[in-house]
Amino acid sequence: MKKVQIGKTDNKKRNFFLGILFDAIGMLSFTVPFVGEFSDVVWAPIAGYLMTTMYKGMVGKVGGVVTFLEEILPFSDVIPTFTLTWIYNYWLKNKNAS
Repeated sequence: MKKVQIGKTDNKKRNFFLGILFDAIGMLSFTVPFVGEFSDVVWAPIAGYLMTTMYKGMVGKVGGVVTFLEEILPFSDVIPTFTLTWIYNYWLKNKNAS
């Protein structure tokens, strides 16, 4: 008999939708060229913190640092780090464990 993990499924969906939302927020700075890059100074630490709270352990720590760097560096907001972390955490990491 297979055990059903309700909490894990809920986190998976929640993290997927939150990740898309947070990636969209990070890309908003492209709407106002050059001026929008200054908003990344505020968003970068927030995004890094959000990544560490969404994903626990080493994935969250590394993801938080990568997200912070991606948001703070100019013109790199096009990289969807939250979505890529979700793909790694729920698809790739599980395939590597098999």
